[in-house]
This record gives sequence, C-alpha cells and structure tokens, in this order.
Amino acid sequence: MAKISIVGAGQAGLQLGVGLLERGFEVVITSNQTGEQIRNGRVTSSQCMFDRALQNERDLGLNFWEGEVPVEGIQFAVPVPGGGNALKWSARLDRPAQSIDQRLKMPRWMDAFIAAGGELRIADVGIPELEDLHKESDLVIVASGKGEIGRLFQRDETRSRFDKPQRSLALTYVHGMRAREKHTAVNFNAVPGIGEYFVFPALTLSGPCEIMVFEGIIGGPMDRWAEVKGPEEHFAESLRILREYVPDEYERSKDCVLTDDLGVLAGRFPPTIRKPILTLPSGGLALGMGDSVCLNDPVTGQGSNNASHAAAAYLAAILDHGDRPFDAAFMQDAFERYWDYARFVVEWTNGILLPPTENQQKVLAAAQHDPRVAHWFANGFNDPRTFFPVIADPQAADAFLGVAA
Repeated sequence: MAKISIVGAGQAGLQLGVGLLERGFEVVITSNQTGEQIRNGRVTSSQCMFDRALQNERDLGLNFWEGEVPVEGIQFAVPVPGGGNALKWSARLDRPAQSIDQRLKMPRWMDAFIAAGGELRIADVGIPELEDLHKESDLVIVASGKGEIGRLFQRDETRSRFDKPQRSLALTYVHGMRAREKHTAVNFNAVPGIGEYFVFPALTLSGPCEIMVFEGIIGGPMDRWAEVKGPEEHFAESLRILREYVPDEYERSKDCVLTDDLGVLAGRFPPTIRKPILTLPSGGLALGMGDSVCLNDPVTGQGSNNASHAAAAYLAAILDHGDRPFDAAFMQDAFERYWDYARFVVEWTNGILLPPTENQQKVLAAAQHDPRVAHWFANGFNDPRTFFPVIADPQAADAFLGVAA
C-alpha cells in the first residue's frame, strides 16, 4: 500500500490519517506541537460540529465524547437597543450537534492515531521538510490550518470573494452562564451595522462550558480587541459588548467566569480559497486540504465541519484512485470532490458577511411565523447545500415559502 504523509494534526489531518490506517495505508503525520503542548495551550477555535460531520467521526471510532454536552437546536435573533428583539425564532435540530475543545480532542486523537499504527512526528515543516516528505512518500498532504505553510498555496482569485478580513473575531470560554429555556442551542444574534454574536454549549478541560463567539464589523464598536490586554480585560470586553448590543444575552452571562486564562482568543483573517496544488522547488507536488485551501469565516460555524468533510472527500478520492500515481490530475480531482460541497458553504458564509439581501430577510422573517421554515433553516447548518437555491434565488424562495405557507 502507498505511504502518505500529512502535515498538520488537526481535525482534517488526524481524521484522514486514521481513515487511511484503517484501509491499510502507511501514514506519517507531522505536528508542530505535542499532545501535551496542545492540551496546555490556548484555545484555537469554537468547533461546533453538526451531525453529518460527527458521523464521519463515528464511522472511524473517533467519537469518544458521544452524547456529551449536546447542542440541540438553533436560535436566531435580531436584538434591539435596550432589550428585546426585532426578530426571534428557534428550532430543534433533528440530531444534536457537539463542540469539544480541541485541547481535549486533538491529544486524544493523536493517541488513537498512534494506537492504530500511525507515525506521529513533532517538527516544524517548511519547504525543506516538505521536500524530504515528498522523497519518502507517495503523496504529501498539507492540512496545516492557518499556519505559514498553508499560505504557500496560491490564492484562487476566481473563487475568493474577499481579499481582506471581513470581521474582527474573538472567542471567550466561560462557566456559569444561565441555561436557556427548553433546550440547548446555538444562539445566533445579528446586530445590524455592528456584527454578530453567537454562543453555545461545549466541553472543555474543566468540564461543560459555553463558548462566546464575537464577529465585529471591521472598524466598528465590536472591533476593540487590539486594545485588550490579558484574559480579564478580554472577558470584560466580552461583557461590555453584550451589555450594549445583546442585552438579553448579557442577562444570561453577567455572572459568568472564564474557564481558564487561555480560554480566550482574538484575531482576524481574510476568507480565502487557494489552489490545491503546491509545486516544490524539486518539481514535486503537495496537496492542500482543509483550511490550507478553503479558509472560511466562522460566522456560520462551519470550520470544523468543513475540515471533516474535506478529510472524508480526500479519503474517498484516495481509495477510488487505486494503485495509480498521485499526480496533479488526482490532486485537482480530490479537491473538486470537496469543493462540490464546500462551495455552498462558502457562498452561504460570504452572503452572511455582506449586508442582508431582501431575499435573506424574507426567509428569516418567515421562520419566525412558520415552524416548518425555522426547522428547515436550523437543520441547514448540518448540510448547507439544502439552503440552495432558496437563499440565493428570490423566485425559488417565493416558491419554497408558498409551499411552506
């Protein structure tokens, strides 16, 4: 069987690595951190995963937290100053979502990868190391997330709508939030002209928690994270934003405490699609996967889901390819398999980052009055392809809402 090297021990890299080992491949994964360093480090994402992505983990026996801290629904609201909402609705998911802090998840998955017979190497990887991996492997895959090596892949101008960050991003992991009524959920709040805030249950190092996710419009009043110094100031800024712009959520959150001093994160990046093939100085090729080639804004909560589906698509492409060489044609085909799914996620996410269209507003407003529309929208997070063409085509939306009515 072929030997495959994967750069990056995150959601996509480890999931693909375990899947390949189960099929008899020899697999090497390189990581720039040990499991202990990841566990003792800073939070890296919010990683709410929906059922189809979770099923990819079940299929590989990686669902070590099955049933823990379920996310049972979606709530959407448009807050108004002083309290209350101009629009608010909620609906249950057909099957629950889940968020496991990657400081818990990735070390456990590393152990599972090694137990299955994989080789885990701890090393920084640049061009020289990629050349070495190419010499010893039949296929090199780069799944390094937002790291420097991922930026070696060329930006795809035809598929990248934005060339600069669209939101100022921040995460705050907390204990002690007052539970919402009825069932757990991703509470998504759109604040016109300001940004977005969503919050949901998760499991972290110290047990069940809630993850606050802030998406501030660049230069706006939710874009002050650069002025924050230290975790307590970060937490205070989180509460300030909620108190001023999402008061209903502030009431649930005002007695919270940070899970830990490393349970905060802030930054920004431009959503970017990159070409999937990297040509090394020697002429060898490497294939990009996950955030290396499809870096989506987290406003729709699809990042880890995308990584999971990318790993599943690449595994299927490798198995279908058989014993043939892993050439450029194979690499492009593997990415296009994934892009057939991811393009819908990217289009949906890009639409959320822009001012809402009349069509989008109409669909979201209908969900407030028709539980069937709310259910359809909530469960679209599990498979964003189902949103289309309704959210993009006014005629399709009218036909859909007419049937729903």
